Amino acid sequence: MVNPASPTSDLAADCAELDALLGELSTDAWATPTPAPGWTVQHQVAHLCAVFRMAATAAGDPAAFKAMTAGLSGDFDADVTAALSRYLGSEPSALLARWRVEWNGAVQALAALPPDAMVPWLVRPLPAMVLAGAGMMEVFGHGQDIADAVGVTPVRTDRVGHLVNFAHRTWDFGFQARNMRTPSQEPRFEVTAPSGKVWAIGPDDADTVSGDAVDLCLLVTRRRHRNDLRLSASGPAADLWLDVAQAYRGPAGEGRRPGQFASSASR
Repeated sequence: MVNPASPTSDLAADCAELDALLGELSTDAWATPTPAPGWTVQHQVAHLCAVFRMAATAAGDPAAFKAMTAGLSGDFDADVTAALSRYLGSEPSALLARWRVEWNGAVQALAALPPDAMVPWLVRPLPAMVLAGAGMMEVFGHGQDIADAVGVTPVRTDRVGHLVNFAHRTWDFGFQARNMRTPSQEPRFEVTAPSGKVWAIGPDDADTVSGDAVDLCLLVTRRRHRNDLRLSASGPAADLWLDVAQAYRGPAGEGRRPGQFASSASR
């Protein structure tokens, strides 16, 4: 683990930062298209509401979560559309209020559990601290889309260490999403945190991904193309991983094109 701080308190901090950004937006800004094709700011927030509602239910009422997920169709796109529909009819002010209810509910439910308590989730049960990390991944990725849409540059902190941990835990998801053979050994990460600390995770003798920790998070949430990030690979397995990396289940999606955003080398 590269960040020993509480994932639930850091999740709350990330949610509060996104909350503050959303609170500054005009009503019209919620209809702004984001880099995700077909999704506006409103779609991004609706998705986060749905995810955090599921997390709060999973952590606080596992039986209700089981009943909730029993109704899923198994068609990823159809299930996402159904989840969004619960929120998309709301006016921006009402959706912002719902977002505040959902994220606070999830944080409180996760914080009430021991970090290693197993919580039911969509594929398999997860420790509460890992589910909190998944929540941070969702806020990072969808928050980045919102920030890109409205022309804001997020200020990143060492809280991204939880997402670095989560990315390493889910290193094989990108191969699975593409029905590719998964390499026999996980990669090693050697990345530099916003504070300048160097974080290392993974076997000493593995192919290594090195560079900027925030850029690694942008890669695994597929919010930037590898060509535009300060990341490098030593060894063919790590190089292949940079092409397919994602820290979430389901289809990879279109991702971002090379050059769609300014290279992070210019930061």
